[in-house]
Amino acid sequence: MSDTTSNTAEKLTTSDGKPLKASLAKALRRQKMRALLLIAPLLLFVLISFAAPIVDMLFRSVQNEIVPETLPRTVTALESWDPASDQLPDEFVFAALRDDLIIAAERKQHTRLGSRLNYEMTGMSSLFRKTGRRVDDFGEIFTEQFEDLNEAWVEPATWVSLMASEDWIAAQAEWAGADDDTVAEPAFVVSEAAKEALPRTAEIYAGFADVIQTEDNDSPTEEEPWNPVYAALYDDLIANPDAAANYSGATAELLATAAAAVPEFEATTAREEFIDADEDWGSLDVWQTLYRFKGAYTAGYYLAALDAQMTADGIKMVPDDQRIYLLLFMRTLILSVVITFSCLVLGYPVAFLLSHLPLRSANLLMILVLLPFWTSLLVRTSAWKVLLQQQGVINDILVYIGIVSDSGRLALINNATGTVIAMTHILLPFMILPLYSVMKTISPSYVRAAKSLGATDWTAFWRIYFPQTVPGIGAGAVLVFILSIGYYITPELVGGTSGIFISNRIAYHISSSLNWGLAAALGTLLLVVVLLCFVIYDKLVGIDNVKLG
Repeated sequence: MSDTTSNTAEKLTTSDGKPLKASLAKALRRQKMRALLLIAPLLLFVLISFAAPIVDMLFRSVQNEIVPETLPRTVTALESWDPASDQLPDEFVFAALRDDLIIAAERKQHTRLGSRLNYEMTGMSSLFRKTGRRVDDFGEIFTEQFEDLNEAWVEPATWVSLMASEDWIAAQAEWAGADDDTVAEPAFVVSEAAKEALPRTAEIYAGFADVIQTEDNDSPTEEEPWNPVYAALYDDLIANPDAAANYSGATAELLATAAAAVPEFEATTAREEFIDADEDWGSLDVWQTLYRFKGAYTAGYYLAALDAQMTADGIKMVPDDQRIYLLLFMRTLILSVVITFSCLVLGYPVAFLLSHLPLRSANLLMILVLLPFWTSLLVRTSAWKVLLQQQGVINDILVYIGIVSDSGRLALINNATGTVIAMTHILLPFMILPLYSVMKTISPSYVRAAKSLGATDWTAFWRIYFPQTVPGIGAGAVLVFILSIGYYITPELVGGTSGIFISNRIAYHISSSLNWGLAAALGTLLLVVVLLCFVIYDKLVGIDNVKLG
């Protein structure tokens, strides 16, 4: 019997002869597609305006590309150095830093690098700025000696014949002959012979040519190389006296003569030049800092956001007088809770009154509740500065009625008290509205029934009425707490040093110090704190109990 029924179901068809089951499945898919297309604009808006900034913030909080991008040779050279040793890096690392720093200085990138590392070690910013002004003189002693050996060494054409590939020379000649200013000069290409015979010189000269073409809009055929290029040539010829074997003609002869002469040159090392420029380059701490932050990603921003730092001995807390972020996180949470509680204490009676008044009177009072929304937040906060100052309206009234003396005026501004008062006033409507919407749905018959059974007014309120308003309390508390924990304008204006929030430091790092990595780390930690508060709230109260009406 069952087999007959199933066979019959399978044979059911629509009016056009198609199987009913397939037609239903197709109709369901079409319906889902229409629903998806309907919500697609909203979904796209949420992804662009909400999800994308959060992802970008998470990425910036660990991003550290400025170090490997600005000092690529140094980062590679540091791989062979042991930061736990008591020895400075060898000459090869100093020479790599010299090559990186001259390019960074020409591109004006060394100051950004110094500012980034200054957050990890005080003094790094001035160290890079000072050295960047002098790095173009590094190796000058070699430039003078090569010039004394043969004046051809200061001619750009000599270096082009020594370093450039034949294809680039041909392309450059064709470009120069065309005399078309709208076409850019071909990007410089180092020859394989130069890479093999003079590897360090080829690398730094390629950097020189790139800077000349991209930053100065000039040609390497018209500019003498930097002094560090001559220093690299000296190092290469000392390491490979037979470098001329890779060349021919006048270039080979010139290079062979130089290779024979360089052992007699008066020499200096890159290490000596760096330490002469600034003695901090002889500090092990500087190099350990460079080593720790040589990767493309770092946990340094999160450590700084937690008042910690990475040292040669592992993670340690910063000195007590430098710890500010954990204090600000704690202050933000505590004051947000206090503001939420203040809004509840003040807003509950107002919402209760609104819900029990006649509709006309309730609407009038509701306009008064919403009136602050019609005024700029900045204006309202500025008004509190006038009201709360020691010579302000509130203190004048207290002195006039004799509650405080003229010499004992209350300090209500530029502290946590001012932040709580001003933010309670600003956020109070966000507590009243959810409470009012929930209270309007509570039937008065419940309280009357409790009283008819012998309950007092207080018992009827506490046992019957209040539990029904808990969803509104939850909704209002969530709204006020989330809004207050992220406020920064009001605490900045009335909070002083003891009433600012962590959001004020985030805004500072975004707009003033431009330390976006630390700002992103602080923002991410604040997001985590809010999510944890939601989890705790859900465990204690339950998110399902939150209602807006």
